[in-house]
Amino acid sequence: MYEQISRNKRRTVVLLLAFVVLLWGVAYVISEATGQRGLLFFIGLFSLGYALFSYYGGAKMALAINRAKEIQKKDDPRLWRTVENLAITEGLPMPKVYIMEDAALNAFATGRNPSHAAVCATTGLLNAVDDQELEGVMAHELGHVKNLDMRVNTIAFALVGVVSMIADFFWRITIFGGNRDNRNQLMYVLAIVAVILAPIAATLIQLAISRRREYLADASGALTTRYPEGLASALAKIAAAGSATKIQNTATAHMFFANPLSGKTLASLFSTHPPVEARIKALREMKL
Repeated sequence: MYEQISRNKRRTVVLLLAFVVLLWGVAYVISEATGQRGLLFFIGLFSLGYALFSYYGGAKMALAINRAKEIQKKDDPRLWRTVENLAITEGLPMPKVYIMEDAALNAFATGRNPSHAAVCATTGLLNAVDDQELEGVMAHELGHVKNLDMRVNTIAFALVGVVSMIADFFWRITIFGGNRDNRNQLMYVLAIVAVILAPIAATLIQLAISRRREYLADASGALTTRYPEGLASALAKIAAAGSATKIQNTATAHMFFANPLSGKTLASLFSTHPPVEARIKALREMKL
């Protein structure tokens, strides 16, 4: 159990470093191709600004986009007590609790740190799972809070956006416009390759990070409840009933407990979540 948690954390660090290297490499190639060395500074500043904007505003946007409604204890005592007890067990501040009116079996956590966290469950999940299964799901979500996964995933998603915007901008403005110095022909070729491949590579890295954090949250949740079968059973019900929500939004898909995107969408081919069957298998093989 503890080795699995440590391994997932190490892999996430490696993937984030790969993200930084990719972003720097794209910026360097484009700056060399255009002969504008100052672009490295501009791109770095823009990336930092965009990441900070996503970091501080991401939680409110995620809750608003998914039409989640904040509740108090009297509105749903069962969900509130479950979250409260788990927060006490983990030594975390009590997060805000939300409910999302949706028949899909799903949940998500958001917020930039444990002091500004929120957890949300769909009405479909609340109606379908028993107390132990609900505890497993919410322990998973609080595992995200404890492991600062919202911060990691938000930064990773922001970096994907930055890489895509930079590639698109220079594809339209730089690569096909202005005069080209023959001495920079090689760099122009490299820049063309970069703006084509970089967004794909960035997305694949972000997906890998997200999947690692899901396994990590599963392990953390199971460690909190000391009952992996509760979480595994909830996942089995979700696999049978479906987790695709009415609101289909790729920008917040990585926050959910299970993939919220419809199987008919192209985005589902690049899922932010590992297969449910693989998660169940890992949980049932855990030794506490």
